[in-house]
Amino acid sequence: QLQASGGGLVQAGGSLGLSCAASGSFSSLNNMGWYRQAPGKQREEVAVITRGGRTNYADSVKGRFTISRDNAKNTVDLQMNSLKPEDTAVYYCVADRVTTKYGAGDPYVFGDYWGQGTLVTVSS
Repeated sequence: QLQASGGGLVQAGGSLGLSCAASGSFSSLNNMGWYRQAPGKQREEVAVITRGGRTNYADSVKGRFTISRDNAKNTVDLQMNSLKPEDTAVYYCVADRVTTKYGAGDPYVFGDYWGQGTLVTVSS
């Protein structure tokens, strides 16, 4: 089970941090990340991080969001700075099984496990 926390209401230009912890029978996890879904829009991958710390970001958040993880604790965090109204969405933490295999190129996450989602609202 993935449990996300940290959402809320923030003004444009502000910052917010999201945290996600895996609980239960997880010994370790492969790639972890965050997706988001804004009202009326498709779900999109926001940020991904591998066990080794390689990261990948959606173009819309590059330079503003930072993803990090703690492998020992099976946690993944997302620090969001310079928030914009278009960042308003439900954010989901996502993780893959430790046995998941990936192709070459930028890191991505399939989403074997999903958190319950946490709402981030950015007011203008």
